[in-house]
Amino acid sequence: MGKTGSITEASEALDGIWKAGKEPDSIILRSTLLQADGERSRLTKLILPRGIALRLYLLAVFEAQCRLDVGTPWQNVLPLKGAESWSTLVAIDGAYDTASRTYDTALKNMPPELRGSESAEERWRMRKLEDLRLRQVKGALRSLEELGKEDALVSVPRGPRGQRLYENFSLMEEGGRGDKPTPDFYTVPTLSWTAAKTITVPKDFFLKGWVQVLNPSEVATWLILRMMSQRAPMKHHASGVFLTTRPRMQFFGLRNDAWEDGCQRLLEFGLIRHAEPPETEEVAEGATIDPMMRVFFSQPARVRQPYEPHFWQMTDGGLAKDAAQKLDQELTLRQQALDAAAVKRAQHNPERLAGHPPADK
Repeated sequence: MGKTGSITEASEALDGIWKAGKEPDSIILRSTLLQADGERSRLTKLILPRGIALRLYLLAVFEAQCRLDVGTPWQNVLPLKGAESWSTLVAIDGAYDTASRTYDTALKNMPPELRGSESAEERWRMRKLEDLRLRQVKGALRSLEELGKEDALVSVPRGPRGQRLYENFSLMEEGGRGDKPTPDFYTVPTLSWTAAKTITVPKDFFLKGWVQVLNPSEVATWLILRMMSQRAPMKHHASGVFLTTRPRMQFFGLRNDAWEDGCQRLLEFGLIRHAEPPETEEVAEGATIDPMMRVFFSQPARVRQPYEPHFWQMTDGGLAKDAAQKLDQELTLRQQALDAAAVKRAQHNPERLAGHPPADK
């Protein structure tokens, strides 16, 4: 994505929408997106190995709140492709050749008559990238619709021959379409200060490219930590928040590997940090605790746990950094660490270091 400049272009497109609209400091999400109904939540159903479904839904919510007043029903005003379209809001890797795992053969299907002309090659690249973006957007809409009859986050009408009319899609609230005859069409929510029915996402998550570079499990982990930090702000500030396996699966449906990998990546990116665990559980006189938070934060006193969870604090200052640059830095550091480890291992085996196969024992 760095080679194609797609992150910069998508961020600039989002910045244009933000500046042309209401310029909200934060985007409001209903917490029903995160909460599990059964085994998984709508959020964790969107942790997919391929596609941009979760990203597109968050981008649609961003676009809506830049344009609409609280309580206003959403209607699509953007085309799927072309200038100022849904395709321009997503950054994808259109130059990468999957078969060869390189960028060098991205032009292999270019007509011979276009080769050798820098402008023609660039037009070819841009057209292929636009086609790929359009396919990704359509695939995301299908994934959002196919979450289930009640959980669907979009609805795509059908034409006379049953074909999907993608440009006429409708956006649903974070809780899904619902089980009533009239779907729960999306409206801009009011920020709730009771029972944490909503969570806020700073604008920099969108404008600095984080929505583009974080994978779905990292986004899910970040949103869950964010909801917890806003439900228990004093505890988050004093000692951090944590989440053990049982309540995580019960309330969010997020599995261990996604959670642990997500926390590690967010830590490396500077979006969360370690916090010291509290020595004692203190609650101010007369204070009330959200029942869900009581489950999250309750631990048997003075009993050593076989697995002590990490305590985390959000670091919103990290969102102000350019996401693409930060990702590139972390990938470079990781590669350097892998190279150093390989050299260290080879130093214990001089024959391998010299390029000779080890002798048979």
